[in-house]
Amino acid sequence: MRTVLFDYGGTLDSDGIPWLERFYPLYKECGAEIPRARFDRAFYDSDDHLPTRHALRGLDLEQTLLLQVRDVLSAAAPEKLELAPRIAARFAEDSRRHFRLLRPTLDKLARTQSLGIVSNFYGNLDGILRAEGLRELFGVVADSGVLGVTKPDAEIFLHAARALGSRPADCLMVGDSVARDIRGAAAAGMKTALVARGQAPSVGQHWTISSVCELGELEASLA
Repeated sequence: MRTVLFDYGGTLDSDGIPWLERFYPLYKECGAEIPRARFDRAFYDSDDHLPTRHALRGLDLEQTLLLQVRDVLSAAAPEKLELAPRIAARFAEDSRRHFRLLRPTLDKLARTQSLGIVSNFYGNLDGILRAEGLRELFGVVADSGVLGVTKPDAEIFLHAARALGSRPADCLMVGDSVARDIRGAAAAGMKTALVARGQAPSVGQHWTISSVCELGELEASLA
C-alpha cells in the first residue's frame, strides 16, 4: 500500500461515531431536550442544506458548526437558540481532542504513505484542516462540496487516487460508514478499513479497527 485515504467526520474527528450520534447527547447535556425523531429531521435538513443557506468559505470548524447547530435549533427548538454557541464549542473541542490523539499516528504514516481525505462535506473542509494545523499531512482533500460528487460514487475516490498518483489497488480507504466509505471504495478497487466501535459488521473490509490510532500497528502490512 502506498496511499491511505481517510473519511473526515466520524473517522478523523472521532472513533467511528457519526456527527448525529455525537451531537444528540451534547444537545441534551447543554439543556436542549428535543425528541429524537424531531432532532433527526432537523439535523439532516441542516446538514443537507448548510452550503446553500450560508456562505461557508473561510469559516473555521467552530464557525461552521455554529451555523449547523443554529439551523437545527431554529427548526427543532427555537426557544433554545441561545445554546448554539455552547453546543458548537463542545463539539469542536471534542474534535480537537481527537485530532491531538491521532496526530502522532498520522505523522508516522505520512513518513511512508501518501495521505488524503475523501469526505462528504460542505465545501470548506480544506480551510478547516488548515486552521486546525492538519492540512499539511494530506496531499489531497476530496471534498464533495467542491467536487460535486458524493460518496459512495467511485469517482470521488478515484479523484483522490489520481491526485496522489496512485492506482486504486494501491490505496486503502479508512472510514466509519459501510455504505459510503467501505462499499464505495471497494467499488473503486481499493482496500478498506472500517472504523467501528463494539461489534462490527462483516462486509468484506480488509481490516476492522476501533481507532485510526490502530493503523500504526498495521504499518508493516501497509508498506
